Order: sequence, then C-alpha cells, then structure tokens
Amino acid sequence: MYTIKVNSSKEFKTELNKQTNNAFSGVINGNAFSADIIKVREGIYHLIKDSRSYNLELVKFVAEEKKLFVKINNTPYTLDVKDKYDELLHSLGLDSLATKKVNDIKAPMPGMVLNILVTEGQEVKKGDALIILEAMKMENILKSPTDGVIKKIAINNGVAVEKNQLLIQF
Repeated sequence: MYTIKVNSSKEFKTELNKQTNNAFSGVINGNAFSADIIKVREGIYHLIKDSRSYNLELVKFVAEEKKLFVKINNTPYTLDVKDKYDELLHSLGLDSLATKKVNDIKAPMPGMVLNILVTEGQEVKKGDALIILEAMKMENILKSPTDGVIKKIAINNGVAVEKNQLLIQF
C-alpha cells in the first residue's frame, strides 16, 4: 500500500500487483486498473492505460525524501510517496524523528555577508532565504535546510566570513 501525493495536493491510495512482462495491475483509491509499460531508454517509459498512450519521463528521484519529479506527456509533476511504514510512523507521531535536526548554519565558503534576511526569534520554513553571501563576485542565497526558529544570528551585514564560520543557530 502506497500513498502518493501529486503536486502537494491530490492524494491517491494505491496498491500494485506484481508486474508480469510489461503488464501490471493494481488498485487506485479503490478502483482496479491495469496498464502496460515499456522502457524506451534510461528514465523514459511508454505507458498504455485504458487504451490511452502516455510518455513518462523520470526527471529526478530524491530517495531521502521519497520524492519523484516526473513528466507525463511533457507536463511536470512532483510525487511524494509514502509506504505503510511511513504511515505507521506518522500515526505514532514518530515521523519527525526521521528528519535530520539542523542546529547551525555555517558558511559554505569564504565571502562577504551582503544581507541578513531573518531576525532572531523569527520562524522559518525549509527553503526560506536566510542570508545573501557574496563569494567570488557572485551572490549566493543561503536557504534554511529545515523548519525552525532562529535562536541566534552570529554575524552582521558587511562582515567577511570564513568557510565553516557559524552564521545562524536554530
């Protein structure tokens, strides 16, 4: 049993049966289905379901997050996949233990702090911009690797920093 969330909105409960040759079958949200799939080349597949033809391209797979980026007939989709073990951890309230806790943001390279985009005590989400760091005449936006609250900002605007120097504490 898998739960697949498409583009962070539409959710499907799926169960797949074993594949034989190029055919497979299963259940999506309680409805039985069958399909044929052929591998065209690495990362490119041709799928036939309900007498309709689909071109499927696996663009990227992020195993740690169980996330797939695919294109179906050149339309991009993001698929978040959860199996029965992910569902069990979630129901027990233990799913947050699977994520890595990040306490410090350190400079990835030597450079100059151009702008600090957050303040102490501010709540941030994963992917939020934190600092603009200039290195080798290029501006680099350092983003939050996790959700959290900024406890301490250890640098100021206009200050030169060395590689691995502490910038922000969560």
